[in-house]
Amino acid sequence: MSLIYNLVQLLRPKHYLKNFLVFLPLLFSGQLLTAGYVVNALYAFFAFCMAASVVYVVNDIADRKRDAQHPLKKNRPIASGRVSLTQAIILLVVVVGLCVTALLALQPSVYAVALLVGYVAMNIAYSFGLKNVPILDVAILSLGFVMRVYFGGEAIGVEVSSWLYLAILAFSFYLGLGKRRNELIAHGSRTRAVNRFYSKDFLDKNMYVFLGLTVMYYSLWAIDPAQQHKAVVWTVPLVMVIVMTYSLAIENESSDGDPVEVLTHNKALLSLAALYGVLMLGLVYV
Repeated sequence: MSLIYNLVQLLRPKHYLKNFLVFLPLLFSGQLLTAGYVVNALYAFFAFCMAASVVYVVNDIADRKRDAQHPLKKNRPIASGRVSLTQAIILLVVVVGLCVTALLALQPSVYAVALLVGYVAMNIAYSFGLKNVPILDVAILSLGFVMRVYFGGEAIGVEVSSWLYLAILAFSFYLGLGKRRNELIAHGSRTRAVNRFYSKDFLDKNMYVFLGLTVMYYSLWAIDPAQQHKAVVWTVPLVMVIVMTYSLAIENESSDGDPVEVLTHNKALLSLAALYGVLMLGLVYV
């Protein structure tokens, strides 16, 4: 494998899929066809991708010795020795520079910069110890999704609906708890120390509390009198089907519970997500 390939793998580009949440405020604002809004959203997306990669590189540098003993993580670029510590540090400096460059082009508000810096700081703190604190570990993962949406809203000057915020927060908790559930089933606490505090029953019960809250909050967003696009209420049944399909995938114990892996390896879920995107575009823009 070439060095370039391993450096790219160190950035974990497949996880950039999560950063498409940055585009949600643009999609729902009705400004998707306005060039200035789109350009700013693209800068915001790139900046968040680079910020996320900063976290991944720092995490892999810090955990390189521990990862080398892990049955799966031992294959990561630094842990396996395919990328040296010096090369990883140089890459980290380059990625920070790209993130700052994107921010300078975006010229975001102070609040937007604070969100991005807060995201990086929060996740580095997670990597250096908070990942071992039960409940807080899942809360940090969940807040990361919400911060993406708010950063996208700030980038284009669009306010995020309170109901939409609550829906995304609830669904994020559901995803985080589902990931812990399947890790616990597959590996116990051998690969993640915090799992010794959890039980399958606890995770199952709380997962479905947050799943119910997700559908409720999304429905309230769809019927909110302040909602500019009244027809989005027709997406509620599809959202119900999507979350049930995701639950079915999670219940399959062969899944590791990682949201990106679940989505990218489930054709039905990918098709439903694409259908939701097309339907939402039609309801908001036609």
